[in-house]
Amino acid sequence: MFFPSHRFVSGDPAPLPSPPPPPAEERSPSVSAVEAILKYRFKEPKLLAEALTHSSFPDAPSYERLEFVGDSVLELAISNHLFLAHPGLDQGQLSNLRSVNVSTEKLARVAVRHGMYRFLRHNVQSMDDKVREFARAVEEEDDTVAHGGSVKAPKVLADIVESVAAAIYIDVDFDLKRLWVIFRGLLEPIVGPEELQQQPQPITMLFEVCQKQGKKLEIRQGKKGSTNIASVYVDGEFVASCSSEHKEIAKLNAARRSLSQLAQSKPIKCGMIEIDGFDGPFEIEGAKQKLHELCDKKKWPKPIYRKGESGPPHNKKFACTVQIATSDGVYTMEGETRSRVKDAENCAASLMCRALHQYNYL
Repeated sequence: MFFPSHRFVSGDPAPLPSPPPPPAEERSPSVSAVEAILKYRFKEPKLLAEALTHSSFPDAPSYERLEFVGDSVLELAISNHLFLAHPGLDQGQLSNLRSVNVSTEKLARVAVRHGMYRFLRHNVQSMDDKVREFARAVEEEDDTVAHGGSVKAPKVLADIVESVAAAIYIDVDFDLKRLWVIFRGLLEPIVGPEELQQQPQPITMLFEVCQKQGKKLEIRQGKKGSTNIASVYVDGEFVASCSSEHKEIAKLNAARRSLSQLAQSKPIKCGMIEIDGFDGPFEIEGAKQKLHELCDKKKWPKPIYRKGESGPPHNKKFACTVQIATSDGVYTMEGETRSRVKDAENCAASLMCRALHQYNYL
């Protein structure tokens, strides 16, 4: 049977239109907020949503797989950057720099600086308390701490940073260069050789000080219940000990305290001193800056300031100590109380400048 070909004529129904494209995937407020921090809009926002989901959150994939990728990706990205930025460094120096820049401590501080934890979906109340304690400790520090502060960095904060990095890496089709362009700003300041020299690892520094003085160093660690205790002995004699819930923090703080204790044996007096031949008033204007400049010139680690306070809330008084690691050992000076932290630091720095002048460092 013959069927004539059909032609559209007036009155015929119009052809069916093509189906509309699927609507763009909706973004949660958390995803949009983190995109704003990153200054990058995801093609697949579900990747970022996954990076912001803890395993305790029900009925949603967690960031664990992304964290696995992000850990390696950040190491490679940082390795590339350090290799190109510092052609004069050897393998050991590059390894030390990479370790500092991708450590749990560093990445946790990145998360705190950008407020990323508040966007994490989870159901663990105790985790909130630990993050809050760590964030508070970071805020109270005068300078960035490279090797661990008074509170152990919660691993979940570093996990978030690694997972977000992996989400970007996958979203840009595994392009490492594009990831670095997007993510580098989040990691700033990146620790370089100068910054690492200014903040040497306390335990390493303690070993070096003892080695220069021909002394034997021993760090003994034990536990009392759930508390970790680290004790430092030099030539068999007890120097200092510290305790913490965390073994690493106890050891770090014991090393820091020992450096301070060993410095007390140096022939430098604390308190009000006047030194012949050093003109001008006791308080040196801009002493803190002068001290920093001296350390830069001598290639010493930058001064470390520690603050103490006393008195009622309406009339607080502050006293600061300043510590410097010279080529001959570690020196510590304690200033007098002042009504402002800035003035207390300048007082301690003035004392240190005068002491260093007395011992021919200036």
